[in-house]
Amino acid sequence: MDLKGKNALVCGSTSGIGKASAIALAGMGATVTLVARNEETLKATIKELSVSAGQKHGYLCSDFTKPEDLRAAISAFIKGNTIHILVNNTGGPAGGPILDAKTEEFQSAFSAHLLCNHILVQALVPGMKKANYGRIINIISTSVKQPLKGLGVSNTIRAAVANWSKTLSMELAASGITVNNVLPGMTNTPRITQLLEARSKKTGNSVKELMDAMISEIPMGRIAEASEIAAAVAFLASPAASYITGINIPVDGGRTSSL
Repeated sequence: MDLKGKNALVCGSTSGIGKASAIALAGMGATVTLVARNEETLKATIKELSVSAGQKHGYLCSDFTKPEDLRAAISAFIKGNTIHILVNNTGGPAGGPILDAKTEEFQSAFSAHLLCNHILVQALVPGMKKANYGRIINIISTSVKQPLKGLGVSNTIRAAVANWSKTLSMELAASGITVNNVLPGMTNTPRITQLLEARSKKTGNSVKELMDAMISEIPMGRIAEASEIAAAVAFLASPAASYITGINIPVDGGRTSSL
Protein backbone atom coordinates (compact mmCIF):
# COMPACT_ATOMS: atom_id res chain seq x y z
CA MET A 1 0.00 0.00 0.00
CA ASP A 2 3.07 2.26 -0.24
CA LEU A 3 2.91 4.94 -2.94
CA LYS A 4 6.21 6.66 -2.27
CA GLY A 5 7.77 7.78 -5.54
CA LYS A 6 4.42 7.70 -7.35
CA ASN A 7 2.63 10.73 -8.80
CA ALA A 8 -1.15 11.03 -8.77
CA LEU A 9 -3.47 13.36 -10.68
CA VAL A 10 -6.82 13.72 -8.90
CA CYS A 11 -9.71 15.51 -10.62
CA GLY A 12 -12.43 17.42 -8.82
CA SER A 13 -10.16 17.35 -5.81
CA THR A 14 -11.17 20.44 -3.83
CA SER A 15 -14.26 18.89 -2.22
CA GLY A 16 -16.10 15.67 -1.54
CA ILE A 17 -14.78 12.34 -2.80
CA GLY A 18 -12.07 13.91 -4.95
CA LYS A 19 -10.60 15.80 -2.02
CA ALA A 20 -10.80 12.76 0.26
CA SER A 21 -9.03 10.68 -2.41
CA ALA A 22 -6.24 13.25 -2.72
CA ILE A 23 -5.77 13.24 1.05
CA ALA A 24 -5.68 9.43 1.14
CA LEU A 25 -3.14 9.14 -1.68
CA ALA A 26 -0.91 11.81 -0.16
CA GLY A 27 -1.08 9.95 3.14
CA MET A 28 0.27 6.84 1.37
CA GLY A 29 3.27 8.78 0.10
CA ALA A 30 2.17 9.84 -3.39
CA THR A 31 2.91 13.28 -4.77
CA VAL A 32 -0.51 14.66 -5.70
CA THR A 33 -1.51 17.12 -8.40
CA LEU A 34 -4.96 18.51 -7.74
CA VAL A 35 -7.25 19.41 -10.64
CA ALA A 36 -10.21 21.79 -10.34
CA ARG A 37 -11.36 25.10 -11.80
CA ASN A 38 -11.04 27.40 -8.78
CA GLU A 39 -7.45 28.36 -8.05
CA GLU A 40 -8.13 29.68 -4.56
CA THR A 41 -9.73 26.43 -3.39
CA LEU A 42 -6.90 24.49 -5.03
CA LYS A 43 -4.34 26.46 -3.02
CA ALA A 44 -6.34 25.92 0.17
CA THR A 45 -6.67 22.18 -0.43
CA ILE A 46 -2.95 21.66 -0.98
CA LYS A 47 -2.38 22.85 2.58
CA GLU A 48 -4.51 19.93 3.83
CA LEU A 49 -2.35 17.27 2.18
CA SER A 50 0.26 15.53 4.28
CA VAL A 51 3.86 16.10 3.21
CA SER A 52 6.84 13.88 3.86
CA ALA A 53 10.26 13.49 2.26
CA GLY A 54 10.10 13.56 -1.52
CA GLN A 55 6.56 14.88 -1.80
CA LYS A 56 5.89 18.16 -3.57
CA HIS A 57 2.18 18.57 -4.23
CA GLY A 58 0.83 20.90 -6.89
CA TYR A 59 -2.27 21.75 -8.85
CA LEU A 60 -3.63 22.20 -12.35
CA CYS A 61 -6.37 24.76 -12.79
CA SER A 62 -8.79 23.63 -15.49
CA ASP A 63 -12.52 23.71 -16.20
CA PHE A 64 -14.07 20.46 -17.41
CA THR A 65 -16.79 22.36 -19.26
CA LYS A 66 -14.01 23.33 -21.70
CA PRO A 67 -12.39 20.09 -22.94
CA GLU A 68 -9.98 21.81 -25.32
CA ASP A 69 -8.66 23.99 -22.51
CA LEU A 70 -8.09 20.82 -20.49
CA ARG A 71 -6.26 19.26 -23.43
CA ALA A 72 -3.94 22.26 -23.65
CA ALA A 73 -3.33 22.30 -19.89
CA ILE A 74 -2.52 18.60 -19.58
CA SER A 75 -0.32 18.66 -22.71
CA ALA A 76 1.79 21.42 -21.18
CA PHE A 77 1.84 19.71 -17.78
CA ILE A 78 3.14 16.30 -18.93
CA LYS A 79 6.19 17.79 -20.63
CA GLY A 80 7.91 17.76 -17.27
CA ASN A 81 5.87 15.23 -15.30
CA THR A 82 4.98 11.55 -15.28
CA ILE A 83 1.69 10.55 -13.71
CA HIS A 84 1.30 7.00 -12.40
CA ILE A 85 -2.21 7.31 -10.94
CA LEU A 86 -5.18 9.08 -12.52
CA VAL A 87 -8.42 9.58 -10.58
CA ASN A 88 -11.18 10.72 -12.91
CA ASN A 89 -13.83 12.51 -10.89
CA THR A 90 -16.28 15.19 -12.02
CA GLY A 91 -19.38 16.74 -10.47
CA GLY A 92 -22.54 14.89 -11.47
CA PRO A 93 -25.27 16.25 -13.76
CA ALA A 94 -28.36 17.87 -12.29
CA GLY A 95 -31.19 15.57 -11.29
CA GLY A 96 -34.58 15.19 -12.93
CA PRO A 97 -36.66 12.75 -15.00
CA ILE A 98 -35.01 11.66 -18.23
CA LEU A 99 -38.05 12.66 -20.27
CA ASP A 100 -37.67 16.26 -19.12
CA ALA A 101 -33.95 16.44 -19.93
CA LYS A 102 -32.81 18.76 -22.70
CA THR A 103 -30.46 17.37 -25.32
CA GLU A 104 -27.93 19.99 -24.24
CA GLU A 105 -27.78 18.40 -20.79
CA PHE A 106 -26.66 15.08 -22.29
CA GLN A 107 -24.08 16.80 -24.47
CA SER A 108 -22.69 18.80 -21.57
CA ALA A 109 -22.46 15.79 -19.25
CA PHE A 110 -20.92 13.59 -21.96
CA SER A 111 -18.28 16.24 -22.60
CA ALA A 112 -17.42 16.85 -18.94
CA HIS A 113 -17.30 13.18 -18.01
CA LEU A 114 -16.36 10.93 -20.89
CA LEU A 115 -14.53 13.31 -23.21
CA CYS A 116 -12.43 14.88 -20.45
CA ASN A 117 -11.61 11.44 -19.04
CA HIS A 118 -10.49 10.37 -22.50
CA ILE A 119 -8.34 13.47 -23.02
CA LEU A 120 -6.53 12.81 -19.76
CA VAL A 121 -6.02 9.11 -20.47
CA GLN A 122 -4.60 9.76 -23.94
CA ALA A 123 -2.16 12.27 -22.45
CA LEU A 124 -1.05 10.20 -19.46
CA VAL A 125 -0.94 6.58 -20.64
CA PRO A 126 2.35 6.91 -22.60
CA GLY A 127 4.08 8.00 -19.38
CA MET A 128 2.48 5.16 -17.42
CA LYS A 129 3.80 2.66 -19.97
CA LYS A 130 7.34 4.04 -19.73
CA ALA A 131 7.18 3.97 -15.93
CA ASN A 132 5.78 0.40 -15.89
CA TYR A 133 3.08 1.54 -13.48
CA GLY A 134 -0.40 2.77 -14.22
CA ARG A 135 -3.65 3.03 -12.29
CA ILE A 136 -6.74 4.66 -13.81
CA ILE A 137 -9.64 4.96 -11.38
CA ASN A 138 -12.97 6.43 -12.37
CA ILE A 139 -15.44 7.69 -9.77
CA ILE A 140 -18.84 6.92 -11.28
CA SER A 141 -22.04 5.79 -9.52
CA THR A 142 -23.95 2.68 -8.50
CA SER A 143 -26.35 3.68 -11.28
CA VAL A 144 -24.20 1.69 -13.72
CA LYS A 145 -25.57 -1.41 -12.00
CA GLN A 146 -29.00 -0.13 -11.02
CA PRO A 147 -30.35 3.17 -12.46
CA LEU A 148 -31.35 5.67 -9.80
CA LYS A 149 -34.74 7.37 -9.83
CA GLY A 150 -34.72 11.03 -10.80
CA LEU A 151 -31.19 10.97 -12.25
CA GLY A 152 -31.93 10.41 -15.92
CA VAL A 153 -28.96 12.21 -17.48
CA SER A 154 -26.54 10.90 -14.87
CA ASN A 155 -27.71 7.29 -15.32
CA THR A 156 -27.12 7.57 -19.06
CA ILE A 157 -23.69 9.18 -18.98
CA ARG A 158 -22.35 7.08 -16.10
CA ALA A 159 -23.14 3.94 -18.10
CA ALA A 160 -21.23 5.32 -21.07
CA VAL A 161 -18.19 5.99 -18.88
CA ALA A 162 -18.37 2.49 -17.39
CA ASN A 163 -18.32 0.84 -20.82
CA TRP A 164 -15.53 3.14 -22.01
CA SER A 165 -13.58 2.11 -18.92
CA LYS A 166 -14.12 -1.62 -19.46
CA THR A 167 -12.99 -1.36 -23.07
CA LEU A 168 -9.92 0.62 -22.01
CA SER A 169 -9.04 -1.95 -19.34
CA MET A 170 -8.83 -4.69 -21.96
CA GLU A 171 -6.62 -2.61 -24.22
CA LEU A 172 -4.19 -1.61 -21.45
CA ALA A 173 -4.00 -4.84 -19.45
CA ALA A 174 -0.98 -6.16 -21.35
CA SER A 175 0.94 -3.02 -20.34
CA GLY A 176 0.23 -3.64 -16.66
CA ILE A 177 -2.03 -0.60 -16.46
CA THR A 178 -5.25 -1.21 -14.54
CA VAL A 179 -8.55 0.57 -15.14
CA ASN A 180 -11.31 0.31 -12.54
CA ASN A 181 -14.46 2.09 -11.44
CA VAL A 182 -15.48 3.03 -7.92
CA LEU A 183 -19.26 3.32 -7.55
CA PRO A 184 -20.21 5.49 -4.56
CA GLY A 185 -23.63 5.16 -3.03
CA MET A 186 -25.15 7.96 -0.96
CA THR A 187 -22.22 9.93 0.39
CA ASN A 188 -21.96 12.90 2.70
CA THR A 189 -20.85 15.45 0.09
CA PRO A 190 -22.19 18.77 -1.24
CA ARG A 191 -23.76 16.91 -4.20
CA ILE A 192 -26.16 14.86 -2.08
CA THR A 193 -27.28 18.04 -0.33
CA GLN A 194 -27.92 19.76 -3.67
CA LEU A 195 -29.90 16.81 -5.03
CA LEU A 196 -32.04 16.53 -1.92
CA GLU A 197 -32.73 20.26 -1.82
CA ALA A 198 -33.78 20.25 -5.48
CA ARG A 199 -36.02 17.23 -4.91
CA SER A 200 -37.51 18.84 -1.81
CA LYS A 201 -38.61 21.87 -3.85
CA LYS A 202 -40.33 19.64 -6.40
CA THR A 203 -42.04 17.23 -3.99
CA GLY A 204 -42.75 19.41 -0.97
CA ASN A 205 -41.11 16.86 1.31
CA SER A 206 -38.46 18.11 3.68
CA VAL A 207 -34.79 17.33 3.07
CA LYS A 208 -34.81 15.26 6.28
CA GLU A 209 -37.77 13.21 5.11
CA LEU A 210 -36.09 12.51 1.79
CA MET A 211 -32.81 11.65 3.48
CA ASP A 212 -34.53 9.28 5.92
CA ALA A 213 -36.30 7.54 3.03
CA MET A 214 -32.99 7.00 1.25
CA ILE A 215 -31.25 5.74 4.37
CA SER A 216 -34.06 3.25 4.94
CA GLU A 217 -32.94 1.50 1.73
CA ILE A 218 -29.34 1.11 2.91
CA PRO A 219 -28.66 -2.12 4.86
CA MET A 220 -25.97 -0.41 6.94
CA GLY A 221 -28.47 2.25 7.97
CA ARG A 222 -26.35 5.30 7.18
CA ILE A 223 -24.75 7.20 4.32
CA ALA A 224 -21.02 7.01 3.60
CA GLU A 225 -18.33 9.48 4.46
CA ALA A 226 -16.15 10.62 1.57
CA SER A 227 -13.12 9.05 3.25
CA GLU A 228 -14.76 5.62 2.94
CA ILE A 229 -15.02 5.99 -0.82
CA ALA A 230 -11.44 7.27 -0.89
CA ALA A 231 -10.26 4.09 0.85
CA ALA A 232 -11.39 2.07 -2.17
CA VAL A 233 -9.63 4.51 -4.49
CA ALA A 234 -6.44 4.24 -2.45
CA PHE A 235 -6.46 0.45 -2.58
CA LEU A 236 -6.98 0.36 -6.35
CA ALA A 237 -4.13 2.87 -6.76
CA SER A 238 -1.72 0.70 -4.80
CA PRO A 239 0.66 -2.08 -5.87
CA ALA A 240 -1.57 -4.47 -3.91
CA ALA A 241 -4.26 -4.12 -6.61
CA SER A 242 -1.95 -5.03 -9.49
CA TYR A 243 -4.11 -7.94 -10.75
CA ILE A 244 -7.49 -6.18 -10.47
CA THR A 245 -8.73 -4.50 -13.62
CA GLY A 246 -11.93 -3.83 -15.53
CA ILE A 247 -14.26 -4.01 -12.55
CA ASN A 248 -16.91 -1.91 -10.80
CA ILE A 249 -16.64 -1.67 -7.02
CA PRO A 250 -19.81 -0.40 -5.30
CA VAL A 251 -19.11 1.38 -2.01
CA ASP A 252 -22.71 1.82 -0.92
CA GLY A 253 -23.36 0.07 2.39
CA GLY A 254 -25.05 -2.81 0.54
CA ARG A 255 -27.79 -0.71 -1.11
CA THR A 256 -27.34 -1.96 -4.69
CA SER A 257 -29.45 -5.08 -5.08
CA SER A 258 -27.56 -6.58 -8.02
CA LEU A 259 -24.34 -8.56 -7.75
